[in-house]
Amino acid sequence: MNITVYLGANSGNDPALACAVRELGTWIGASGNDLVYGGSRVGLMGELADAVLAASGEVTGVEPQEFIEADLQHEGVTRLIVTRDIPERRAKMIELGDAFIAFPGGTGTLEEISEIISNVCLGHIDRPCVLYNLNGFYDELEALLAKMVRMGLSTTERQRGISFATTLDEIRQLLG
Repeated sequence: MNITVYLGANSGNDPALACAVRELGTWIGASGNDLVYGGSRVGLMGELADAVLAASGEVTGVEPQEFIEADLQHEGVTRLIVTRDIPERRAKMIELGDAFIAFPGGTGTLEEISEIISNVCLGHIDRPCVLYNLNGFYDELEALLAKMVRMGLSTTERQRGISFATTLDEIRQLLG
């Protein structure tokens, strides 16, 4: 399975992030799954790719040309796909993914997983969408989605493909 993971090119200031992202990467590689991610060698992105590769997994990085020009690409990935821009990158990552995980990240991660959430709700994507709610990172988003249902702006049926997991074990179970 190609698991598309959205996460930041920054490391953050919580050491638990690096530990959890390495555990996620090790599981992806060791379980025979492959990683699709943003292609960067820095921050949490680099940690994830390195962990998958160290566990003998395949890694596809999808990097827009502007980040190649800034020399941010991970040179050790199995396959590097260079796109014209961010929208083309997002489309390619969706095309390649059999499942989607949002690790804690910044505004780019939020943009990317919001597109997946929207497509799941519209029925355009029928693949797992998991938000890794590490240490409550996505609590407010989970509450907002529930509020949308309470206010009649969405339904539980539309949101049924969206899951929140607080541990790697929960992610494993959700992805089967």
